[in-house]
Amino acid sequence: MKGVNAALGAAGLAAFLALGEAVPRLGLVKEAYFPPTSRIASALGDELSDTAFWQALGDTLTGWALGLAIAVCAGVVAGVLVSVVPYLRAVTASTIEFLRPIPSVALIPLAVLLYGTELRSVLLLVVYASFWQVLIQTLYGVQDVDPVAEETARSYGLGTWARVRHVLWPTALPYVMTGVRLAAAVALILAITAELVIGAPGLGRQIAVAQTSQAVPEMYALIVVAGLLGLIINVGARTVERWALAWHQSVRGEVAV
Repeated sequence: MKGVNAALGAAGLAAFLALGEAVPRLGLVKEAYFPPTSRIASALGDELSDTAFWQALGDTLTGWALGLAIAVCAGVVAGVLVSVVPYLRAVTASTIEFLRPIPSVALIPLAVLLYGTELRSVLLLVVYASFWQVLIQTLYGVQDVDPVAEETARSYGLGTWARVRHVLWPTALPYVMTGVRLAAAVALILAITAELVIGAPGLGRQIAVAQTSQAVPEMYALIVVAGLLGLIINVGARTVERWALAWHQSVRGEVAV
């Protein structure tokens, strides 16, 4: 079954690439706006041999990784504390519901005002957007803890942190991993968006430079790289999730199927 799915996926990709080659060649779209697949592939090859491209890729991955790491740590710690400390959830509920819907791109002027085009501007946007993904999933996970298991742990004399480790964390971990997977994708989107709009070093700025200099094939090549990067991050996040939840029934059932 996996072989059939892989073959169908490859066929779909081949058809998409062929369509991208044919549409401009047939004059349905101007090549100046949408170059054929072969020209984009050639531009991508040129980019791969350019040290500036690898520097930009490293800058993007640095902002993504640092921002995601900060957001995950802060989101998990804050989520557990808010759920465990009495009355803290009620006190922070309105604040969370007020801050969470604010679009991260709305903070771009603030980021530029504070840090200009430095890495810290990218981190501000990435952390803000990714933090809520992890925090909300952690809160949901803690709420899903079985009250009977919680009371049993109390009756056996387990302290607060022992209950967090042996009762709360195993229940919340699947939710946390879902939050991390969502945050990984959001972090990449915000990192490239910040680079594109603010002009911070990275793939986003390279795309903007290619666009303003009318290097259209190079622009599309960089967009393809951004898409491939998102695909790799998503696959990697799912792999980590399966590894971390190898004991969970959802992953065991997925493997069995």
